[in-house]
Amino acid sequence: MAPFVILAAVTALARLLGWFVDLSWLDSWSDAIRFGLAAMFASTASAHFLQPRRSALIEMVPPRLPAAPALVTLTGVLEIAGAVGLLIPATAALAAAGLAALLVVMFPANVWAVRKGVGIKTMPLPLRTVLQVVFLGATALVIAG
Repeated sequence: MAPFVILAAVTALARLLGWFVDLSWLDSWSDAIRFGLAAMFASTASAHFLQPRRSALIEMVPPRLPAAPALVTLTGVLEIAGAVGLLIPATAALAAAGLAALLVVMFPANVWAVRKGVGIKTMPLPLRTVLQVVFLGATALVIAG
């Protein structure tokens, strides 16, 4: 739930700044969402490198996939790269598309982990699925510009 809170709070703050401080680079919802997503993915990326969450994420990798620690590191690096890419207007749509693909590719591991009762146990699968759709929707809004 923390990633959603970060997304919502940073997006709302960015949009309020755009309205009240007249910041041209925050003049739309898609711009505000870019900042919310960047903050969210920077936060979630940290879990890929910091214990005890890193170990929990490694547990979530289905055993049929090779090199679970390397995959967790790789996805963390991709999340950081995507977060940085979102902050650069010229690369924001591409970064959002890459992050959307990452969300889709990693979701089966979330399903597997919930079914096996391993890894980070923050919420039931139906709620996790709804949040996944929200995150994908946010990336779609950035892609649409």
